[in-house]
Amino acid sequence: MKRKSSLLIVLKRISRNKGAVFGMSVVFLIIFVALFAPLIAPKDPYKQDLLASLEAPSLKHFFGTDVFGRDVLSRVIYGARTSLSISSLAVLIAFLLGAIVGIVAGYLGGVLDEVLMRFLDILMAFPDILLAIAIVAALGPGKMNLVVAIAIYSFPQFARVMRASTLMIKNTEYVEAAKAIGESNFSIMLRYILPNALAPVLVQATLRMATAVLTISGLSFLGLGVKPPEAEWGTDLAMARVYLEIAPHLGIFPGLALFLTVMGFNLFGDGLNDALNPRLKDR
Repeated sequence: MKRKSSLLIVLKRISRNKGAVFGMSVVFLIIFVALFAPLIAPKDPYKQDLLASLEAPSLKHFFGTDVFGRDVLSRVIYGARTSLSISSLAVLIAFLLGAIVGIVAGYLGGVLDEVLMRFLDILMAFPDILLAIAIVAALGPGKMNLVVAIAIYSFPQFARVMRASTLMIKNTEYVEAAKAIGESNFSIMLRYILPNALAPVLVQATLRMATAVLTISGLSFLGLGVKPPEAEWGTDLAMARVYLEIAPHLGIFPGLALFLTVMGFNLFGDGLNDALNPRLKDR
């Protein structure tokens, strides 16, 4: 009987977790919407029609219109593209930087490990959103500054997870064998430790996506993130608060999109964590 591949085992475990399946479906749907926004959006999200200002949801505008007569559905769809593009780049940078710091600190140890870990402790002492606000306030609003802020407060978590995995792996038999045949530290870290330490870091990346999306919307809501008139859920929610009594749809639909996206990444991350847990045996 052929041995099941690791991917099939992971997919089987995820399929048995209803929350993970729902979360994964939401994540894939949001990614699909973000990638094909120009084809899916029924209207131009930036086209103004003041004669159609604050229209309620209808067959012409399924999610209604905002104060400038722009189609809310189209802005929600393009908002997914904005949020995912910024959060994906920020999490990727944090992933790479955290993986490098964590694997170097865990494998080499000693004074270098102590210095790097104390630096990470300083960063982690600040709440994520407060550190992000401080960084963006210093650098100024803008998408690239959002990426920098999210990457800075996210990479310590990746580094901690990678370091913990490295500490468990570096004393295994295959690593000792690689040392015995004279492989360099760089080669050992790249060929043996990194591939075997990726699982928990990938889970962390999924969970950090949820935090990043929420941070982007929060900072944009405060006027420190994406600048109007660009479509972004937090920016649209900031405008919607003025008109909630007469046009509640302005806040309902961007808020619902944000809620589903964050919940989807969290549920998918939790399910992925269970599926990649080496202590669980496939039955």
